[in-house]
Amino acid sequence: MKKVYPKKLKKGDQIRVIAPARSLKIINQETRDIANKVFSDLGLRLTFGKHVSESDEFCSSSINSRIKDLHTAFKDKNIKAVISVIGGFNSNQLLRYIDWDIIRKNPKIFCGYSDITALNNAIFTKTGLVNYSGPSYSTFGKLLDNEYTIEYFKKCMFNTQPIEIKPSKKWDDRKWWVDQKDRKFFRNTGWQIINRGKAKGTILGANLCTFNLLQGTEYFPGLKNSILFLEDDYESNAVTFDRDLQSLIHLPEFKFVKGLVIGRFQKASDVSAKALEKIIKSKKELAKIPVIANVDFGHTSPIITFPIGGNIEIDSSDKPTIRITSH
Repeated sequence: MKKVYPKKLKKGDQIRVIAPARSLKIINQETRDIANKVFSDLGLRLTFGKHVSESDEFCSSSINSRIKDLHTAFKDKNIKAVISVIGGFNSNQLLRYIDWDIIRKNPKIFCGYSDITALNNAIFTKTGLVNYSGPSYSTFGKLLDNEYTIEYFKKCMFNTQPIEIKPSKKWDDRKWWVDQKDRKFFRNTGWQIINRGKAKGTILGANLCTFNLLQGTEYFPGLKNSILFLEDDYESNAVTFDRDLQSLIHLPEFKFVKGLVIGRFQKASDVSAKALEKIIKSKKELAKIPVIANVDFGHTSPIITFPIGGNIEIDSSDKPTIRITSH
């Protein structure tokens, strides 16, 4: 499959916000105002899908409404990037209804994370379009200490140069949208090196339990020469992460995976560094590939933006590096 890289953003470009999972209705006005200002400061013009604020008993909208907004955003030549409102639980409902030719003929930036992992990987699988696991519209509504997140978003969306990933200096795991002035931060101890080695490959994955929803379907990407980025949220724990990872390992193509990068776990997940190392070391299939954990992506803050389908090099030796080489 030929990879297709979307055009990068420039000041003045128009961004379309859509809700493939949960609705804009759940985002409070303060968060929206802060997010709108961030995009304005980046020189980007925001527009919103027609059905973005519809909300049902699942805090979402009909498949038809969500598909219409997705198709409209990709078909509109004035729209240069499409970004999700937030994550949720039901993005995979859309896959059978997407007209993949619309995306193939109108390649552009698409970005989201968490439940949007289903769309990220399906889009790459069905069209070859490299797209982005990164902040949602709501993520930009964080008032304090969002500079790292914005910095890596800009690096990925406005430029084509390789990106050297560096650990953040601090992180948080709080409900900032409830209290924007809360300053409960943790010092970042850096990456956890579990298995040493070097590897290059194509980035796939993101939210593990959502990625696994694609297994056995036409939307699951081929794993040959891949480096998997995997994370999970507060609902996970050591036992569920272990079995979800094992499910991936059982796939016939897993033997072609070149490396593993794991995002930071939320405090509520109770996946300690010791437990994670035990999980990784218990799996013989991982013994010969580099494994780096506690990287800035997932459901804590801040987070990097990384390309699903892009290329990366990782080195988990004495001077560990993570370098996105094409995006």
